[in-house]
Amino acid sequence: MRSKSKQVLLLWLEGFREACSLHRVVILCLRSRKLLLRTGQCFLLNGLIFLGSLGVFKWFIDPSLQWILPDQCSPLTSQEFCSYGGFYAFLRGGLLQLFYVFWFYPLYMLSFILSNIWYNDIAKHGFEAIEISDLNSAEALRQGEALASLNMANAERPSGLGGVMIGIGEQVYSILLLTFFFLEVCVVGVIPYIGKILNFLLLSWMYAYYCYEYKWNFSGISLKKRLDFFQSNWAFFAGFGSPCVLAIFFLSPLVSGALMAILFPLFVLTATGSGPEKLIGAPRRTWKCAGLGKLPIFYIADTLSHTVFLVILSSTDSCFSNFRAALRSSDTHAHGRRHAAANSKATDMKNTRFMLK
Repeated sequence: MRSKSKQVLLLWLEGFREACSLHRVVILCLRSRKLLLRTGQCFLLNGLIFLGSLGVFKWFIDPSLQWILPDQCSPLTSQEFCSYGGFYAFLRGGLLQLFYVFWFYPLYMLSFILSNIWYNDIAKHGFEAIEISDLNSAEALRQGEALASLNMANAERPSGLGGVMIGIGEQVYSILLLTFFFLEVCVVGVIPYIGKILNFLLLSWMYAYYCYEYKWNFSGISLKKRLDFFQSNWAFFAGFGSPCVLAIFFLSPLVSGALMAILFPLFVLTATGSGPEKLIGAPRRTWKCAGLGKLPIFYIADTLSHTVFLVILSSTDSCFSNFRAALRSSDTHAHGRRHAAANSKATDMKNTRFMLK
Protein backbone atom coordinates (compact mmCIF):
# COMPACT_ATOMS: atom_id res chain seq x y z
CA MET A 1 0.00 0.00 0.00
CA ARG A 2 2.83 2.36 0.87
CA SER A 3 4.64 1.66 -2.39
CA LYS A 4 1.41 2.25 -4.33
CA SER A 5 0.90 5.60 -2.60
CA LYS A 6 4.48 6.57 -3.37
CA GLN A 7 4.01 5.60 -7.01
CA VAL A 8 0.82 7.68 -7.24
CA LEU A 9 2.58 10.69 -5.72
CA LEU A 10 5.59 10.38 -8.05
CA LEU A 11 3.40 10.10 -11.14
CA TRP A 12 1.25 13.00 -9.98
CA LEU A 13 4.40 15.11 -9.57
CA GLU A 14 5.62 14.00 -13.00
CA GLY A 15 2.34 15.10 -14.56
CA PHE A 16 2.48 18.41 -12.68
CA ARG A 17 6.04 18.97 -13.94
CA GLU A 18 5.00 18.18 -17.52
CA ALA A 19 2.21 20.75 -17.36
CA CYS A 20 4.59 23.40 -16.03
CA SER A 21 7.12 22.85 -18.83
CA LEU A 22 6.14 26.16 -20.41
CA HIS A 23 9.53 26.54 -22.11
CA ARG A 24 8.10 24.27 -24.83
CA VAL A 25 5.62 27.01 -25.70
CA VAL A 26 8.45 29.46 -26.40
CA ILE A 27 10.34 26.91 -28.49
CA LEU A 28 7.30 25.98 -30.57
CA CYS A 29 6.32 29.62 -31.12
CA LEU A 30 9.83 30.37 -32.37
CA ARG A 31 9.53 27.49 -34.84
CA SER A 32 6.12 28.47 -36.24
CA ARG A 33 5.08 31.99 -37.17
CA LYS A 34 1.44 30.88 -37.55
CA LEU A 35 1.49 29.47 -34.04
CA LEU A 36 2.95 32.69 -32.67
CA LEU A 37 0.24 34.72 -34.43
CA ARG A 38 -2.64 32.57 -33.13
CA THR A 39 -1.24 32.55 -29.59
CA GLY A 40 -0.81 36.32 -29.70
CA GLN A 41 -4.41 36.78 -30.87
CA CYS A 42 -5.61 34.60 -28.01
CA PHE A 43 -3.63 36.67 -25.49
CA LEU A 44 -4.88 39.93 -27.02
CA LEU A 45 -8.57 38.99 -26.89
CA ASN A 46 -8.67 37.18 -23.55
CA GLY A 47 -5.90 38.97 -21.71
CA LEU A 48 -5.91 42.58 -22.82
CA ILE A 49 -9.56 43.03 -23.85
CA PHE A 50 -11.56 40.62 -21.68
CA LEU A 51 -9.45 40.47 -18.53
CA GLY A 52 -8.53 44.16 -18.96
CA SER A 53 -12.23 45.08 -19.11
CA LEU A 54 -12.84 43.21 -15.86
CA GLY A 55 -9.96 45.10 -14.24
CA VAL A 56 -11.21 48.48 -15.46
CA PHE A 57 -14.68 47.65 -14.17
CA LYS A 58 -13.47 46.53 -10.75
CA TRP A 59 -10.94 49.29 -10.08
CA PHE A 60 -12.44 52.31 -11.88
CA ILE A 61 -16.09 51.99 -12.94
CA ASP A 62 -17.45 50.35 -9.80
CA PRO A 63 -15.65 52.74 -7.38
CA SER A 64 -16.75 55.73 -9.49
CA LEU A 65 -20.38 54.65 -9.27
CA GLN A 66 -19.95 54.10 -5.54
CA TRP A 67 -18.71 57.69 -5.22
CA ILE A 68 -21.38 59.23 -7.46
CA LEU A 69 -24.28 57.14 -6.11
CA PRO A 70 -23.34 56.26 -2.51
CA ASP A 71 -25.22 53.84 -0.25
CA GLN A 72 -24.50 55.63 3.01
CA CYS A 73 -24.18 59.32 3.81
CA SER A 74 -21.07 60.91 5.21
CA PRO A 75 -21.36 63.33 8.19
CA LEU A 76 -20.86 66.28 5.83
CA THR A 77 -23.74 65.29 3.57
CA SER A 78 -27.10 66.98 4.05
CA GLN A 79 -30.08 64.99 5.28
CA GLU A 80 -32.04 65.83 2.14
CA PHE A 81 -29.36 64.26 -0.02
CA CYS A 82 -29.27 61.18 2.22
CA SER A 83 -32.97 60.50 1.64
CA TYR A 84 -32.13 59.36 -1.87
CA GLY A 85 -29.70 56.65 -0.69
CA GLY A 86 -32.05 53.73 -1.47
CA PHE A 87 -32.80 55.09 -4.92
CA TYR A 88 -29.08 55.60 -5.59
CA ALA A 89 -28.33 52.01 -4.59
CA PHE A 90 -31.07 50.74 -6.92
CA LEU A 91 -29.84 52.94 -9.77
CA ARG A 92 -26.23 51.90 -9.28
CA GLY A 93 -27.21 48.21 -9.24
CA GLY A 94 -29.14 48.69 -12.48
CA LEU A 95 -26.16 50.37 -14.15
CA LEU A 96 -23.86 47.55 -13.04
CA GLN A 97 -26.23 44.97 -14.49
CA LEU A 98 -26.28 46.87 -17.76
CA PHE A 99 -22.50 46.59 -17.92
CA TYR A 100 -22.76 42.81 -17.49
CA VAL A 101 -25.62 42.33 -19.95
CA PHE A 102 -24.33 44.57 -22.76
CA TRP A 103 -20.58 44.15 -22.36
CA PHE A 104 -19.25 41.29 -20.22
CA TYR A 105 -21.64 38.51 -21.22
CA PRO A 106 -21.44 39.22 -25.01
CA LEU A 107 -17.68 39.58 -24.68
CA TYR A 108 -17.53 36.28 -22.80
CA MET A 109 -19.49 34.51 -25.56
CA LEU A 110 -17.30 36.06 -28.26
CA SER A 111 -14.19 35.01 -26.37
CA PHE A 112 -15.54 31.49 -25.90
CA ILE A 113 -16.37 31.00 -29.59
CA LEU A 114 -13.19 32.53 -31.03
CA SER A 115 -10.97 30.86 -28.44
CA ASN A 116 -12.31 27.39 -29.25
CA ILE A 117 -11.59 28.00 -32.92
CA TRP A 118 -8.11 29.32 -32.15
CA TYR A 119 -7.31 26.45 -29.75
CA ASN A 120 -7.68 23.98 -32.59
CA ASP A 121 -5.40 26.11 -34.80
CA ILE A 122 -2.86 26.46 -31.99
CA ALA A 123 -2.79 22.70 -31.42
CA LYS A 124 -2.52 22.07 -35.18
CA HIS A 125 0.37 24.49 -35.69
CA GLY A 126 2.10 23.18 -32.55
CA PHE A 127 1.74 19.61 -33.81
CA GLU A 128 3.17 20.62 -37.18
CA ALA A 129 6.06 22.47 -35.49
CA ILE A 130 6.97 19.33 -33.58
CA GLU A 131 6.78 17.19 -36.72
CA ILE A 132 9.16 19.42 -38.67
CA SER A 133 11.58 19.98 -35.80
CA ASP A 134 15.08 18.53 -35.87
CA LEU A 135 15.19 15.39 -33.73
CA ASN A 136 18.33 13.66 -32.50
CA SER A 137 18.85 9.99 -33.21
CA ALA A 138 17.36 8.67 -29.97
CA GLU A 139 14.29 10.86 -30.28
CA ALA A 140 13.90 9.92 -33.93
CA LEU A 141 13.97 6.23 -32.96
CA ARG A 142 11.30 6.74 -30.30
CA GLN A 143 9.25 8.81 -32.74
CA GLY A 144 9.48 6.03 -35.31
CA GLU A 145 8.25 3.47 -32.79
CA ALA A 146 5.39 5.76 -31.80
CA LEU A 147 4.42 6.35 -35.44
CA ALA A 148 4.51 2.61 -36.08
CA SER A 149 2.14 2.03 -33.19
CA LEU A 150 -0.12 4.82 -34.46
CA ASN A 151 -0.13 3.26 -37.94
CA MET A 152 -1.19 -0.05 -36.38
CA ALA A 153 -3.97 1.78 -34.55
CA ASN A 154 -5.10 3.55 -37.72
CA ALA A 155 -5.06 0.28 -39.65
CA GLU A 156 -7.89 -0.95 -37.42
CA ARG A 157 -10.19 1.77 -38.79
CA PRO A 158 -11.64 1.05 -42.25
CA SER A 159 -10.89 3.45 -45.07
CA GLY A 160 -13.35 5.27 -47.26
CA LEU A 161 -16.87 6.20 -46.24
CA GLY A 162 -16.92 3.67 -43.41
CA GLY A 163 -13.90 5.30 -41.76
CA VAL A 164 -15.45 8.76 -42.16
CA MET A 165 -18.69 7.61 -40.52
CA ILE A 166 -16.77 6.03 -37.64
CA GLY A 167 -14.84 9.28 -37.16
CA ILE A 168 -18.05 11.33 -37.08
CA GLY A 169 -19.59 8.88 -34.62
CA GLU A 170 -16.55 9.14 -32.35
CA GLN A 171 -16.71 12.93 -32.39
CA VAL A 172 -20.40 12.94 -31.47
CA TYR A 173 -19.81 10.39 -28.72
CA SER A 174 -16.84 12.37 -27.40
CA ILE A 175 -18.97 15.53 -27.18
CA LEU A 176 -21.66 13.65 -25.27
CA LEU A 177 -19.09 12.07 -22.96
CA LEU A 178 -17.39 15.35 -22.02
CA THR A 179 -20.76 17.11 -21.62
CA PHE A 180 -21.99 14.51 -19.14
CA PHE A 181 -18.63 14.52 -17.37
CA PHE A 182 -18.82 18.31 -17.00
CA LEU A 183 -22.32 17.96 -15.49
CA GLU A 184 -20.91 15.34 -13.15
CA VAL A 185 -18.19 17.77 -12.07
CA CYS A 186 -20.83 20.43 -11.31
CA VAL A 187 -23.00 18.02 -9.30
CA VAL A 188 -20.07 16.65 -7.30
CA GLY A 189 -19.08 20.20 -6.31
CA VAL A 190 -22.20 20.65 -4.14
CA ILE A 191 -21.57 17.57 -1.98
CA PRO A 192 -20.89 18.67 1.63
CA TYR A 193 -17.38 18.39 3.09
CA ILE A 194 -15.71 16.41 0.27
CA GLY A 195 -17.38 18.16 -2.67
CA LYS A 196 -14.63 20.72 -3.23
CA ILE A 197 -11.89 18.08 -3.15
CA LEU A 198 -13.72 15.83 -5.61
CA ASN A 199 -14.53 18.84 -7.77
CA PHE A 200 -10.84 19.79 -7.92
CA LEU A 201 -9.82 16.22 -8.82
CA LEU A 202 -12.45 15.80 -11.54
CA LEU A 203 -11.67 19.24 -12.98
CA SER A 204 -7.98 18.26 -13.13
CA TRP A 205 -8.83 15.15 -15.14
CA MET A 206 -11.22 17.08 -17.37
CA TYR A 207 -8.69 19.78 -18.28
CA ALA A 208 -5.94 17.20 -18.75
CA TYR A 209 -8.13 15.28 -21.19
CA TYR A 210 -9.02 18.49 -23.03
CA CYS A 211 -5.33 19.36 -23.41
CA TYR A 212 -4.33 15.95 -24.78
CA GLU A 213 -7.39 15.45 -26.94
CA TYR A 214 -6.17 17.91 -29.58
CA LYS A 215 -2.97 15.99 -30.25
CA TRP A 216 -4.75 12.64 -30.10
CA ASN A 217 -7.19 13.90 -32.74
CA PHE A 218 -4.36 14.93 -35.06
CA SER A 219 -2.58 11.62 -34.39
CA GLY A 220 -5.67 9.67 -35.45
CA ILE A 221 -5.98 7.71 -32.21
CA SER A 222 -9.36 6.10 -31.62
CA LEU A 223 -11.60 7.21 -28.77
CA LYS A 224 -11.49 3.78 -27.13
CA LYS A 225 -7.68 3.82 -26.95
CA ARG A 226 -7.68 7.38 -25.58
CA LEU A 227 -10.08 6.54 -22.78
CA ASP A 228 -8.29 3.30 -21.95
CA PHE A 229 -4.90 5.02 -21.80
CA PHE A 230 -6.24 7.97 -19.81
CA GLN A 231 -8.02 5.86 -17.20
CA SER A 232 -5.07 3.50 -16.89
CA ASN A 233 -2.69 6.42 -16.20
CA TRP A 234 -5.00 8.47 -13.99
CA ALA A 235 -2.31 9.58 -11.52
CA PHE A 236 -0.18 11.24 -14.20
CA PHE A 237 -3.15 13.06 -15.75
CA ALA A 238 -4.44 14.19 -12.35
CA GLY A 239 -1.09 15.89 -11.86
CA PHE A 240 -1.08 17.36 -15.36
CA GLY A 241 -4.47 19.00 -14.92
CA SER A 242 -3.76 20.38 -11.44
CA PRO A 243 -1.95 23.59 -12.55
CA CYS A 244 -4.89 24.43 -14.83
CA VAL A 245 -7.35 24.14 -11.94
CA LEU A 246 -5.14 25.84 -9.35
CA ALA A 247 -5.03 28.97 -11.50
CA ILE A 248 -8.83 29.41 -11.51
CA PHE A 249 -10.25 27.41 -8.59
CA PHE A 250 -10.65 30.30 -6.13
CA LEU A 251 -11.68 33.04 -8.58
CA SER A 252 -15.07 34.31 -9.76
CA PRO A 253 -16.59 32.66 -12.87
CA LEU A 254 -15.86 35.56 -15.25
CA VAL A 255 -12.30 36.09 -14.04
CA SER A 256 -11.55 32.36 -14.01
CA GLY A 257 -12.99 32.03 -17.53
CA ALA A 258 -10.79 34.86 -18.83
CA LEU A 259 -7.69 33.51 -17.09
CA MET A 260 -8.28 29.96 -18.30
CA ALA A 261 -8.78 31.26 -21.85
CA ILE A 262 -5.26 32.71 -21.60
CA LEU A 263 -3.58 29.71 -19.94
CA PHE A 264 -5.34 26.86 -21.73
CA PRO A 265 -3.48 27.18 -25.07
CA LEU A 266 -0.19 27.09 -23.13
CA PHE A 267 -1.16 23.77 -21.51
CA VAL A 268 -2.35 22.46 -24.88
CA LEU A 269 1.10 23.16 -26.32
CA THR A 270 2.87 21.55 -23.35
CA ALA A 271 0.66 18.48 -23.86
CA THR A 272 1.47 18.53 -27.57
CA GLY A 273 5.18 18.46 -26.76
CA SER A 274 5.00 15.81 -24.03
CA GLY A 275 5.41 12.08 -24.49
CA PRO A 276 2.86 9.87 -22.69
CA GLU A 277 0.52 9.59 -25.66
CA LYS A 278 3.28 7.96 -27.72
CA LEU A 279 2.89 4.82 -25.61
CA ILE A 280 -0.80 4.23 -26.34
CA GLY A 281 -0.10 1.43 -28.79
CA ALA A 282 2.83 0.04 -26.82
CA PRO A 283 2.61 -2.76 -24.24
CA ARG A 284 1.24 -1.56 -20.93
CA ARG A 285 4.27 -2.84 -19.03
CA THR A 286 6.43 -0.13 -20.62
CA TRP A 287 4.50 2.55 -18.71
CA LYS A 288 5.41 3.23 -15.10
CA CYS A 289 1.77 3.50 -14.00
CA ALA A 290 0.98 -0.07 -15.05
CA GLY A 291 0.76 -1.42 -11.52
CA LEU A 292 -1.86 1.05 -10.32
CA GLY A 293 -4.72 -0.44 -12.31
CA LYS A 294 -7.44 1.16 -14.39
CA LEU A 295 -9.64 3.75 -12.68
CA PRO A 296 -13.13 4.13 -14.28
CA ILE A 297 -13.10 7.93 -14.30
CA PHE A 298 -15.64 8.22 -17.12
CA TYR A 299 -17.92 5.35 -16.03
CA ILE A 300 -21.02 7.46 -15.28
CA ALA A 301 -20.50 9.79 -18.25
CA ASP A 302 -19.79 6.81 -20.52
CA THR A 303 -22.96 5.00 -19.44
CA LEU A 304 -25.15 8.07 -20.00
CA SER A 305 -23.46 8.86 -23.32
CA HIS A 306 -23.93 5.28 -24.53
CA THR A 307 -27.65 5.44 -23.70
CA VAL A 308 -28.18 8.80 -25.42
CA PHE A 309 -26.11 7.70 -28.43
CA LEU A 310 -28.27 4.59 -28.87
CA VAL A 311 -31.40 6.75 -28.70
CA ILE A 312 -29.96 9.07 -31.36
CA LEU A 313 -29.09 6.12 -33.60
CA SER A 314 -32.53 4.55 -33.19
CA SER A 315 -34.21 7.89 -33.94
CA THR A 316 -32.02 8.35 -37.01
CA ASP A 317 -32.82 4.84 -38.25
CA SER A 318 -36.54 5.49 -37.69
CA CYS A 319 -36.35 8.75 -39.67
CA PHE A 320 -34.53 7.04 -42.53
CA SER A 321 -37.07 4.19 -42.51
CA ASN A 322 -39.96 6.65 -42.68
CA PHE A 323 -38.18 8.55 -45.45
CA ARG A 324 -37.64 5.36 -47.47
CA ALA A 325 -41.27 4.34 -46.92
CA ALA A 326 -42.44 7.77 -48.11
CA LEU A 327 -40.25 7.46 -51.20
CA ARG A 328 -41.63 4.01 -51.98
CA SER A 329 -45.19 5.28 -51.46
CA SER A 330 -44.60 8.26 -53.75
CA ASP A 331 -43.06 5.97 -56.39
CA THR A 332 -46.10 3.68 -56.18
CA HIS A 333 -48.50 6.60 -56.57
CA ALA A 334 -46.47 8.02 -59.45
CA HIS A 335 -46.45 4.62 -61.17
CA GLY A 336 -50.22 4.36 -60.70
CA ARG A 337 -50.72 7.83 -62.17
CA ARG A 338 -48.50 7.01 -65.13
CA HIS A 339 -50.39 3.74 -65.68
CA ALA A 340 -53.76 5.52 -65.52
CA ALA A 341 -52.53 8.20 -67.92
CA ALA A 342 -51.33 5.54 -70.35
CA ASN A 343 -54.69 3.73 -70.19
CA SER A 344 -56.52 7.02 -70.75
CA LYS A 345 -54.35 7.83 -73.76
CA ALA A 346 -54.93 4.38 -75.24
CA THR A 347 -58.70 4.78 -74.78
CA ASP A 348 -58.62 8.16 -76.48
CA MET A 349 -56.73 6.72 -79.44
CA LYS A 350 -59.28 3.92 -79.80
CA ASN A 351 -62.15 6.40 -79.74
CA THR A 352 -60.39 8.53 -82.38
CA ARG A 353 -59.94 5.57 -84.71
CA PHE A 354 -63.56 4.56 -84.21
CA MET A 355 -64.77 8.05 -85.14
CA LEU A 356 -62.61 8.11 -88.26
CA LYS A 357 -64.13 4.88 -89.41
